[in-house]
Amino acid sequence: MTNLIETNFGYTDGDVDTNQSTGPTLNQLADERFSRRSMLRGSSAIVAATMGGSVLAACDSNADFNDDAAPTVSAGAAATTSSGRMVTLTGTASDDGSVGAVAWTQIGTPAVTLTGTGNTVTFLAPSVAQATTLTFQFAAADNGGHTSTATTTVTVNPATLGFAAVAKNKLDVVTVPAGYTVQIGARLGDPISPNTPAFKNDGTDTDFGQRIGDHGDAMRWFGLSATGTRDETSSKRGLIVQNHENINQQYLHPTGATNTGGVRPESEAQKEIDCHGVSVIEYAEGTNRAWAYVPASTFNRRITPSTPMVFNGPAKGSDFLKTPFSTDGTKGRGTINNCANGATPWGTNLTCEENWAGYFRRSGDDAARTAKDLTTLARYGVRTAGNYGWSTVVPADPANTLFRRWDARATGASATDDFRNEPNQFGWVVEIDPYSATSTPRKRTALGRLGHEGCWPGAFVVGKKPAFYMGDDAVNEYLYKFVSNTAWVDADATAADRLAIGDKYLDAGTLYVAKFNADGTGKWLPLVYGTAPLDGSNAAYPFASQVDILVNTRLAADAVGATKMDRPEWTAVNPANGDVYLTLTNNSTRTPANTDAANPRSYQDLPNPNIENRNGHIVRLGEKDKSTEATDFTWDIYLFAAGSDLDATNVNLSSLTADNDLSSPDGLSFARTTHAGGLVKPIAWLQTDDSAFTDVTNCMMLAAMPGTVGDGGARTVTNTATGGATFTQATRVGAAPGANLKRFLVGPVQCEITGVDSTPDGRTLFVGIQHPGESATDPTRPTSHWPDSQTTATPGATVRPRSAIAIITKNDGGVVGL
Repeated sequence: MTNLIETNFGYTDGDVDTNQSTGPTLNQLADERFSRRSMLRGSSAIVAATMGGSVLAACDSNADFNDDAAPTVSAGAAATTSSGRMVTLTGTASDDGSVGAVAWTQIGTPAVTLTGTGNTVTFLAPSVAQATTLTFQFAAADNGGHTSTATTTVTVNPATLGFAAVAKNKLDVVTVPAGYTVQIGARLGDPISPNTPAFKNDGTDTDFGQRIGDHGDAMRWFGLSATGTRDETSSKRGLIVQNHENINQQYLHPTGATNTGGVRPESEAQKEIDCHGVSVIEYAEGTNRAWAYVPASTFNRRITPSTPMVFNGPAKGSDFLKTPFSTDGTKGRGTINNCANGATPWGTNLTCEENWAGYFRRSGDDAARTAKDLTTLARYGVRTAGNYGWSTVVPADPANTLFRRWDARATGASATDDFRNEPNQFGWVVEIDPYSATSTPRKRTALGRLGHEGCWPGAFVVGKKPAFYMGDDAVNEYLYKFVSNTAWVDADATAADRLAIGDKYLDAGTLYVAKFNADGTGKWLPLVYGTAPLDGSNAAYPFASQVDILVNTRLAADAVGATKMDRPEWTAVNPANGDVYLTLTNNSTRTPANTDAANPRSYQDLPNPNIENRNGHIVRLGEKDKSTEATDFTWDIYLFAAGSDLDATNVNLSSLTADNDLSSPDGLSFARTTHAGGLVKPIAWLQTDDSAFTDVTNCMMLAAMPGTVGDGGARTVTNTATGGATFTQATRVGAAPGANLKRFLVGPVQCEITGVDSTPDGRTLFVGIQHPGESATDPTRPTSHWPDSQTTATPGATVRPRSAIAIITKNDGGVVGL
């Protein structure tokens, strides 16, 4: 604009600019009120969009505002919430004319993301360690350009469990708290390739190498970007890697499994074999938070007991691993009975081979075995006819050894003439790259051979050697730790060749086994060859090398005097403090006379007449100096599983109530550190595999927010034997969980709840529902109809149950559990 003033005389209608001052226009005033840094939308642009361009044109030319009053606004009352919960802000604005632009902004930190437009916006309460007040401003402008603001506060408290406990029940559905929704993910038999036909679920389906397997177990989410690359932050698209532990054999065939003269049909056995292993499946969130797996994804993959594998680490190429298939002992076929898991920061999945020994046939060949052979075969339980009789199959192709390999009898001249060494090819931790569908999984022999339940890592600290914690799932087995020889380097988390990074950290290190002392301390005992008893002088089993120790790890643990535990299952590490948790499901051989401080209970839980540790417990340990490299630790028992009606002095030592009593803890996983549920006081998801409590309820999942090792104290338990003799046992008991433990979910009939993970934002939870209706003997008369029973009020009486993933979301969009 120029400063020229008109000199013509006569009437004007006001179209003469006589105000040569530099005062601001409404747009400039709006820019000051609604700064670009804090507005939900840009300042003048908001006014233009909500009040209309014509008004802004008049304002820019400084039209007469008359005597218009500013709007009257309210930002609502102050509120209080907790981390991870969804908060709604609602402002109101009124004016003697009309309200144009309204906007919410945050004043101060910690910053949150406001979602929505207009008077109402929402945000997810951030993670805080102490009560923190957030301030928000609501602003409005009228059509005359006047603006008004009001503020409100929201006080955010640390995260707490934010749901009402689910009651125990025996319904044939997944029951979750009010305010939550259950969707069904991939199910047994669902096709994972575009050319595989839909699943009929009548026992006639085939091609399970291209279908979801049975008995879904541990799982892990691996994020994908929109372009299909690795993205650990993605909560909308990703891969779920899930184990498939076992099978409900009866439902896989039209009328159940068959045999002719003790010989299994090849087609039936192939189907059963392929239902085991691991699946890698893409999932995506659609509109309205609807989740589905992607059947035609190029990432989809089944890893079965027949998939080619390679061995890595010290045992690779050893005589222990030589078979007719791999005469040099470097290759293997498949993985089986995969139960719990682990995950690495470089983006790979660790799957664990658990109760693999029972699949093998072996008897009548003692004369062809050495004394050491017989010792190790007995110690690992390779002495049956084989769970499913796969070794009896006479294949159409005589060169096909995929069935004969399950016959572990020594019938030939050497180990390369028969499959006597095939059991040695199982019992390992297997590393899988989920992002590469063509990669070959690697069996990591440095971590030892046992009934691996899980392999969860401790904290990865730059310059410190990482550790992996492992349970051996059988009664009176042990807790192990593997410490890498290589200190952690942060750059390895984003390396392109993920399995090569696994080589770096998992192929060389020290394997330890735990000894729990009565005073609440403990020691990691190294399983290293060369010093008695881990050498040739050991009478029970003379060790010949470090490879001998790794192949026969149980025998090495026996030799050094490790503590026998009540069926060690899943391991988990609290990301907030590094405490290591181990679920101990139960022990039918624990008597009042053979308890110890770490396994202190033996009792009767009617209607079972036996005296044993029927309900299990959870032990936890704190490494010295919180270091993964430590060889000393302290410990206590975080939780004693029990019915709330059992003896509070000697059985229900954790003071459980109807809201949180349980039996047989099994699955255990802490929430991710990428959301409020995994920070400050992280949620631990606790799952049950139960036979003791099933007269009252189906299996369940609970949410816990544990404290730390040592938050309780010493306790003496009195155990009473048959006949009335009593035995006292000192132990260490953690603080009673109280309201920090609640039942979140109850599963359908005859299921196990096993496997859990969330998206990185914590707003979607994936839960494994395994073997519903497992007790039926007649597949045409199933004892459960889940998951059809979840979505159909009256499923058909012959609809067969299927293992599947339950997908759980909170209706208001908050973090699940908070």
